[in-house]
This record gives sequence, structure tokens and C-alpha cells, in this order.
Amino acid sequence: MRFQPTDEQKALRDGMRALLARRFDAGALRAAVAAPGPDRELWRELGAAGFFALRLPEAEGGVGLGLPEAVLVFEEAGRALLTGPLLATHLAATDVPGAADGRTVVARADGGLVEWLAEADVVTGDASGAVPLRSVDPLTPLHRVPEAVSGPPDPVAVLLTAAEQLGTATRVCELAVQHARTRIQFGRPIGAFQAVKHLCAEMLVRAETARAAVYAAAVTADPLDIAAARLLADEAAVAGSRDCLQVHGGMGFTWEAEVHLHLKRSWVRSQRAGGVTESEEMLAAELLG
Repeated sequence: MRFQPTDEQKALRDGMRALLARRFDAGALRAAVAAPGPDRELWRELGAAGFFALRLPEAEGGVGLGLPEAVLVFEEAGRALLTGPLLATHLAATDVPGAADGRTVVARADGGLVEWLAEADVVTGDASGAVPLRSVDPLTPLHRVPEAVSGPPDPVAVLLTAAEQLGTATRVCELAVQHARTRIQFGRPIGAFQAVKHLCAEMLVRAETARAAVYAAAVTADPLDIAAARLLADEAAVAGSRDCLQVHGGMGFTWEAEVHLHLKRSWVRSQRAGGVTESEEMLAAELLG
């Protein structure tokens, strides 16, 4: 079984990265912090690029690809801190008119939370009685559902959340290394100091371990593989973001830096699709079974 991306998959990933670099750069990210909300024009452009219809069969107007390709594009979305209910709209592409091509923004009741309720055209699940919740992430408006939606989380939602976390883990590792190379203290780049080297090395190990698990789960689609990938990706994103803040020092907490936004987004994602507890319980039951 081959776990390395094919040339076509690499081209898909590179194309999505180029699209986001052009349409959701640092300036657009800052604008989203000031005024959160899906960019409808960008949303339609993502739809035209096949982001939401990626797993739809070609006979139904989709791209006809699978989970491995979806993981790659969601990883890029996580890396770029792309705003909006991407996961909910992607999952609704088969059922909600306009979701596949980006004309319709879909929010989804996910456990006890709904992301982007007020900005959505359509809400799936029972979001009646949802109340605004102060979100730690200024880029992700949240509402709390009084009674959590019953039933186990969708494995695809779990895996694609893990892919977004992987994107954050990769990006914060890049940011930490870049800062360590250019920040001078005591006449030397701070990356020359052993403590900083260790932080960056640990970030890279966590990110690459999570990458192997997420990519493998995308190929096998096994619920246990997905649960393990979710745990590793959450750890890589949250711990990596914290370590990146440590490398940046006080600068990482400022609004001018994007580091703290990655940490806050990773915290919010860790509560999505059942949270890590569901994955922990599934793996524990298998080990004890």
C-alpha cells in the first residue's frame, strides 16, 4: 500500500496552496480578524475549484475524488487559517443545493456547538435554542446548543478536522523556524541556542508523526485509524502552537503576529466532531476489548 501522495495529489495540494496565497493572504487574514465572516466571493471561488464537491461523483457534478484528496485540501485550509464553516459545507455538498459550488454557506450543529450559525444560509442538525458563545478564536463565531446532538461523530468530520489541525501544526513549525533564524539575541540567531533547537525539533516530530497517521487514515478510512490520527493531530496543533509562542516570546501574543490565532483555532477545533474524548474512548475500548 502506497502512502506517499501521487503527482496528481501533489498538484492538487500545490494548487490549493497557491489559490489561498493569492486570495487569503496576510492582509485578508487581518481583515477577517477585524470583521469575521465568510468571504462570499472566495467561497464561490473555492466551489469552482472543487473544494466542496471534491468527493461528489462526477455523475453528480462533483470532482470524483476521495478522502486522501480531501485531507490534502483541508490541510492547506488549516495551514492558511481559512475562515468559515468549510467542514460543514463540504459535508453538506451532497444534500444542500448550492453547497457544492460555494453558492450556499452551511453551518452544522456539531455536538454542543454550532460554528458560524449567524453567517450561514442553511443550518443542519438541531440548532434550535442555540445561544451566542464568546469564542476564544476571534475568527470562529460560536453558538452553544442547549442539548448536545446525539449519536457518534461522523468519521469523515473527525478526519478532516485532524487534517486542519495538521495544517496548523505544519504552519507553526515553519513560523517558529523562520523566527529562530532571523531573531538575533546576544549577537546570534536564537535558533543557535539548544533550548530553541529542541522546541523546533519537537514541533517537527509531532507534525510529521501526525502527518503519517492522518494520511494513513485517509487511505484506510478505518475508524480506529481516524481516532488515532485525531489524537496525534490535535496534540501536534495545540502543543506546536504553544511551543511556537514560546519561540516568539512576547511578540507571539501580539495582534500583529498570527501565532496566537493558530493556537486559538486549534483549541476551537479540538472541541469539534466529538472532541478528543470520543477518539480516546474508542481507542481505549479497543485496547481493553
